[in-house]
Amino acid sequence: MLREIVLDTETTGLDPRKGDRLIEVGCIELVNRIPTGREFHRFINPERAVPAEAEAVHGLSTAFLLDKPLFAEVSEEFLDFIAGDTLVIHNAVFDVGFLNAELERLKGPAISMSRVVDTLQLARRKHPAGPNSLDALCKRYGIDNSKRLKHGALVDSLLLAEVYVELLGERQASLVLAGDRAAAAAKRLPRDGRLLLAARGELEFNRDLMLAAGAIALALAGLLFGVLFKLFQAARAGIRSLNHEDDDYEDSELLEISTNNWRPL
Repeated sequence: MLREIVLDTETTGLDPRKGDRLIEVGCIELVNRIPTGREFHRFINPERAVPAEAEAVHGLSTAFLLDKPLFAEVSEEFLDFIAGDTLVIHNAVFDVGFLNAELERLKGPAISMSRVVDTLQLARRKHPAGPNSLDALCKRYGIDNSKRLKHGALVDSLLLAEVYVELLGERQASLVLAGDRAAAAAKRLPRDGRLLLAARGELEFNRDLMLAAGAIALALAGLLFGVLFKLFQAARAGIRSLNHEDDDYEDSELLEISTNNWRPL
């Protein structure tokens, strides 16, 4: 059994060495590259204000995060969830840097990059011309992210799981992620940062329905072609039979004429 954890974070800024902090962690569990439905998702009080430019990206405000737990309060649960399994992260240096900064404050174990699969690096190798942002990869692979109005750790993890198997060339029909889980992820965001993904399940269903309808249409077209071909063969055989009858009739007439006109010398 192959267990992997798709992970994403949101932060107050770009550099933990300059005082920026973690404010959201979202993880989903994959087993043999298929989501199991197990998730870890927490908003975190960063113990500092969230700059306006960061809030514009993810919609998480200082006021919203005030009553959320500190990282110290959720770290044990987080480490238990990821265990020692492979982490799948887009632009992993960024997320692992912030996670390790938080763990270092608690004198906890650092996350080694040796256990991380960076989907950004995978994408750059597979598509060197880019672009290779999460949004660009969703567009490239036909993954619906139209309701991703802002960044969100759990929602982005759900999208990244789909992108990951596309990058590996191992997409399976059962990977289509349940819309209700994406909708639930959106509902856990603050109202001003909600990603409005409630329609995702309907979109996935419609896509599957269209594929099924296409398969049925192809099957019916094949059946119709077979029937028409058989009718054509029957018609052609009938025409040939009529032609033979006409030839036989003409031959009999000629014989009768030649017989009637025969005279002994």
